[in-house]
Amino acid sequence: MSRANEPAPVDAVLPFSQLLLFGLQHVLVMAAVPITSVFLVAKALGLSAALTVNLISATFLLCGLGTLLQSFGPWKFGARLPFVMVPGGAPIVMFVTIAQQRDLQTASGAVILTALFYFLILPVFARCLRFFPKIVIGTLLLLVSINLVKVYGGIIAGKAGTPTFGDPVNIGLALATIGFTVLFARLFKGMLGQLAVLLGLLAGTLLAAAFGLMDFSPVAAGPVWSSPTLLPFGLPHFDLVAAVPLLIFSVISMVEATGQTVAVAEVVGRPIDPRDAVPRTVRGDALVSLLGGLFGTSMIITSGENIGIVRATNVRSRYVTAMAGAILVLIALSAPLGRLASAIPAAVVGGTAMVVFAIIGTMGIDMLRRTDLHERGNMFVLAGALTMGLLPILVPGLYSRFPDTLQLVLGNGLAMGSITAVVLNLLFNRPPAERAAPLPSAVPPPVSPQ
Repeated sequence: MSRANEPAPVDAVLPFSQLLLFGLQHVLVMAAVPITSVFLVAKALGLSAALTVNLISATFLLCGLGTLLQSFGPWKFGARLPFVMVPGGAPIVMFVTIAQQRDLQTASGAVILTALFYFLILPVFARCLRFFPKIVIGTLLLLVSINLVKVYGGIIAGKAGTPTFGDPVNIGLALATIGFTVLFARLFKGMLGQLAVLLGLLAGTLLAAAFGLMDFSPVAAGPVWSSPTLLPFGLPHFDLVAAVPLLIFSVISMVEATGQTVAVAEVVGRPIDPRDAVPRTVRGDALVSLLGGLFGTSMIITSGENIGIVRATNVRSRYVTAMAGAILVLIALSAPLGRLASAIPAAVVGGTAMVVFAIIGTMGIDMLRRTDLHERGNMFVLAGALTMGLLPILVPGLYSRFPDTLQLVLGNGLAMGSITAVVLNLLFNRPPAERAAPLPSAVPPPVSPQ
């Protein structure tokens, strides 16, 4: 078959063994997110052990189904790009707050209302996509990277004020995992080089096991199969006022989805029309979050966490993330697999994640590099956006004395950085002759095909 008739790298179906390994690599990097999100909810709300296990199963199931949806994109639900879906960090905190202030039924109702709100506001948002040029998206990716590195750095270091904070063993384990990942990326070529992230994580896990830092006893304990329960908290209560924080977040989430969709499309070399691709991504987020509300989870949204893996490995096939979605569904239904994933030390997962998330930052830098930063307007757009975006990330609690509604936006570095970039770009870089210019499509990066 001639090269002209070959499928694009993003649509290429790799051999099953490669799909399995590369898919597993995605899963292991993100597996800590569903587990920690459920543990956070369970601990904050005092949920029973049985309900906690049920929510872990539901979360993995929805992450898997959402990942399949984004990878295949049926009926314009999903971007047909290599995306992985996870519980959103900010929505989890909002879910817990609503449950504490009202009850769990109201929290689930708020998730359902927010998912429906996505569909309502999407046509309006789609018309605003022209306000997200490369300087805005590049800034967003840079802020996403910094925020994720900070979050997972906190997971490695532990909670301040506790006896385990700054434990040299945990920090050493994370640094060793980072070192293994970089070493494998340098030494190996071909498929093994593309599996450097997975190999680094496995090496860190083996090191932890060798030093007796892993407990495998819970893996064999408990049931073999698990299945989530529909409406685990009972019938949801719909309170529009209680749902306001999540409704506001949904707009922020759509901004993040815009940057992620354009970034992934660029990495995999698929030219897209953002006015078509971004709504497809958001529809997938809305549908899976709607299911999340019915199964007792918070919002499940498209994650920027796997963008770094795609960039690091140059494995661009969406069938790889589809395999990751299938593995996540299997983990959801197989209780021992879920318990095995949770046995991997947080420091190992954190070390792996630090490398992957830092790569997202390099993607943002690369996108900004293609913007003329010697031009005065672009310089101030970037400086202003980084100022407003980094302040709440680097100085937690900066806006703690502001009204709660303002804190929701001001305290979110990604939201403030994006909003500032859009506004300043309009002020500096939108002369009348350019207002009708089309939004640039993602273009293939200068890399060799997979």
